[in-house]
Amino acid sequence: MNRREINKALLATVANYALIDSLFAFNAFGNSIKPITDHWAIRLHEFCSDLKSASITTTQWQEQISKLYGNINLTEILKFIDFENLIKGFQYPELGVNTKPVKFPKLAGLPEKTVFVKKVFGMKKDRAIIPHGHSNMASAHLILNGEMHLRHYEKIRQEDENLIIKPTIDKIAKIGDNSSISDEKDNVHWFVAKTETAFSFDVIMLDLKNKPYDIHNLDIYEKQDLSDGTLRVPILKLENALNKYGKETHH
Repeated sequence: MNRREINKALLATVANYALIDSLFAFNAFGNSIKPITDHWAIRLHEFCSDLKSASITTTQWQEQISKLYGNINLTEILKFIDFENLIKGFQYPELGVNTKPVKFPKLAGLPEKTVFVKKVFGMKKDRAIIPHGHSNMASAHLILNGEMHLRHYEKIRQEDENLIIKPTIDKIAKIGDNSSISDEKDNVHWFVAKTETAFSFDVIMLDLKNKPYDIHNLDIYEKQDLSDGTLRVPILKLENALNKYGKETHH
């Protein structure tokens, strides 16, 4: 090659690098690059790792997860967790909810063992994830299929065998809606399926602050109104709570 040909080849190479840089800058490679560099599951793991190490607060984690879910195409999540195969032969209990563990496919940048528990929760109409509060836990829930009557309460304090709580959310959660709980925000929740079947994808963080997690099942219908916007609610044993709230009979 003469000098002119060498310079021409060099300029072409520089131009190609400039084009590649601009494509990365504008995400023009789309899905061929995005699953590796910016996949939602990697960000989810990063958020949960930050919470586990106390680099962020639980309320910050809740905000980040909600924003993340709000920006993901639900079809992408369903495909990634292989939802259709996951629920084949799903056993719907007569009382309450059933779960199946979720296994993420291999993805560069995502460890095989995540710091969070991931499950699909499923139930048939009028069955419930019974009302309960938490200690040393955080979890986030994304509606994948169907509709659920969702209620949240703030846990104010515990008094002997009662929780003092305050209502915060009461709505019909539809496909794509998400919610979360922590010790600091919307600690108590209660889901009742309003469609023939309903499923959620749940991300669960246990034993936060190096303390063992706990769950308190609540007898919401036996609440005592304390006239300041809060309620005193008895804590129930799991079997009693499941028998009373596992299938909705109060309409």
